[in-house]
Amino acid sequence: MARIRKKIETIMTGNRKDRLFSFGSFLFMASLFYGGAVRLREAFYKNSILKPKKLPCIVISIGNLTVGGTGKTPMTIYMAKLVKSLGYKVAIISRGYKGGAEKTGGIVSNGHTILMESEKAGDEPFMMAAKVNNIPVVVGQNRYKAGWLAIKEFNPDVIVLDDAFQHLNLKRDIDIVLLDCGHPFGNNYLLPRGILREPISALKRGDTFVLTRSDFVPDYIRQVTMDKIKNLAPGKPVFRSFYVPNLYKPPSCPPPSRGMVWEGVKKGNSYAIELQNFDSGLLHGRRVIAFSGLAGNNDFRRTVENLKCDLIDFFEFPDHHKYTKTDLQTIMQSSINAQAEFILTTEKDYVRISGKTSWPVELVVVGIELSLGEDENAFVDFIKNRLEGIVE
Repeated sequence: MARIRKKIETIMTGNRKDRLFSFGSFLFMASLFYGGAVRLREAFYKNSILKPKKLPCIVISIGNLTVGGTGKTPMTIYMAKLVKSLGYKVAIISRGYKGGAEKTGGIVSNGHTILMESEKAGDEPFMMAAKVNNIPVVVGQNRYKAGWLAIKEFNPDVIVLDDAFQHLNLKRDIDIVLLDCGHPFGNNYLLPRGILREPISALKRGDTFVLTRSDFVPDYIRQVTMDKIKNLAPGKPVFRSFYVPNLYKPPSCPPPSRGMVWEGVKKGNSYAIELQNFDSGLLHGRRVIAFSGLAGNNDFRRTVENLKCDLIDFFEFPDHHKYTKTDLQTIMQSSINAQAEFILTTEKDYVRISGKTSWPVELVVVGIELSLGEDENAFVDFIKNRLEGIVE
């Protein structure tokens, strides 16, 4: 099964021309049917045959055009904090993908206390709830229903929707579209032959675009990507962003300075333990093992390599992977065989493994925060002006 999945992923992300009657040509035919259905659905909404529902507050959508990781979760956290800093009451709504509350909906956090375990909330909503203060997090596949739950319980001025660019049945006031700076459209094919969720022309629905991982590409490629987007969606602002790694470790390790609230055992009515800050300089030249279960495992690997450590082995798993005892034993045994000094993983993966095992060497959790660098002031002004225009 893993071999088949790997083959499909290789075809979806590759640029090789398909031979007649090959598996790639079969996926291409399937993508034509998929594209037809997507275009028809968009036309129904565009021509008011289907009408989006509206919530009685401002709605900001964070989304993308492709499957896989373009950094929607860090951007959602960034946006929620930004809007709150501008004086608005904010709530976050996420689908809660593969979480137990995805279909039924529910409150992950009331802004002060995390009320759901990660398996029920879903990886990303739990992670967001742990990283924002005084901002409620609600989950539900039905974003309109989840929106009303947030309004009833928390009365927000603004709702930030995580991963909602394709959620056309809910009206948005601002659509922020994230695009990977180096590969904004993958191989330009729709699912399942490529990674596009919609035709590239759907960019016209976006209000602004944020290029993620812009620091990983040469200047000329970054400029080509920006020019391409501006041609497809003229008059819409394009901003550059990158990710800043933050390192933490579980409190069982010797305590460094300050800490942050995070995942683990239930204490009263909340789900939290503490992760403590970790100095990345302690990894320089040290032997490490790393693992992740992300849509962008290669990006995490590159982040680890940039920490100037000696990466001995790297284990990659599918996105939202539920780790088994065998998985964890394999990673631990590798660390012992390689005489590794640290094991590194992501925040998202830590949510799924916290409390499940005792590690033979120190576990370091690598988190990321989004930064817009030199473009931040212009982006903040854009959001501030749009919100003020909507309120008026």
